[in-house]
Amino acid sequence: MSNTGSKNSGAGKSKGRFQNLPNPDIKKPSRKTYVSFVMRMMKYSREIVDIPEGHIIPQDKAANDVKSRLEDGADFITWLGQASFLIRMNGRTFLTDPYLSSHASPSRIAGPKRFVEPGLRIEDLPKIDYLVLSHNHYDHLDSRTLKKLAGKTEMMAIVPLGLGRYMEKRGFHHVQEMDWWDSLQAGDVTLRALPSQHWSKRTLFDRNKSLWASFAFEGKNNKVFFTGDTGYGPLFKDIGEDFGPFDYTLVGIGAYEPREIMKAHHTNPEEAVQIGLDVKSRILVGMHWGTVRLTDEPLFEPPGRFLQAAKNAGYDAENTWVMSIGESRSL
Repeated sequence: MSNTGSKNSGAGKSKGRFQNLPNPDIKKPSRKTYVSFVMRMMKYSREIVDIPEGHIIPQDKAANDVKSRLEDGADFITWLGQASFLIRMNGRTFLTDPYLSSHASPSRIAGPKRFVEPGLRIEDLPKIDYLVLSHNHYDHLDSRTLKKLAGKTEMMAIVPLGLGRYMEKRGFHHVQEMDWWDSLQAGDVTLRALPSQHWSKRTLFDRNKSLWASFAFEGKNNKVFFTGDTGYGPLFKDIGEDFGPFDYTLVGIGAYEPREIMKAHHTNPEEAVQIGLDVKSRILVGMHWGTVRLTDEPLFEPPGRFLQAAKNAGYDAENTWVMSIGESRSL
């Protein structure tokens, strides 16, 4: 079903494990930095979060808005929190990186816990035509959400290499694994798997055994780039040259401190804007923040830095989106 969409040959492996593309700016952090970070994260588990007004839309209101937009028939996106979006294009509904349960961990009682409800209850999700997964981390691939998701036997799950069997074991009858640069037709939308700079792991023994990816959605009226989870790298200029320009780029603006650790895996707000410039995006949409604490920065710092960085880069305010969780916007 997939075909090579570029002169590039796909993701590489070393000793059976996938690798990122070369990036001279990435250096390995010290063990001391890691230990200190883990200790701080344990303290955050007792944190009380004060949610700013307007950060999340009531779920009933969000569900009614989605229903109305589906009846209208136009393209739109809905942010469900973290990197989970509904993307409606050309009459097809895509769900990215579904994480709608309480914890970003294997446990219901331990690990990072989301401090806001998801934008929609699982039972209020519309019929999903395509589930699009960027990688297997718990705040992107949430097995509890998958277990409750309706329509698994009809929808197609589109996943990076190495995750097909995982999805089939969880009840998905139609699964397509994709390598970097592969493409497929999702109705009238061309979906393309592209590189990102990240990693994968769910157990002690499977680090980088499955691939990670970004995705481009190209419909009749809109082109959307979903970065997935990523650090910044030269690869985005290549994506911009080969597949840009894009109308919308959904890019991570949170989970970036300490930089010694996170620079390789997550963009800060300024790097997120640079990705938008690299891929020649008209509109930037911030994601991967305000949902669950994974790192050190103040939880509600990312939007301000993102808006300022975008302004400095020449983006108008109306072309820099900081959405509320549960909010839908027309494309």
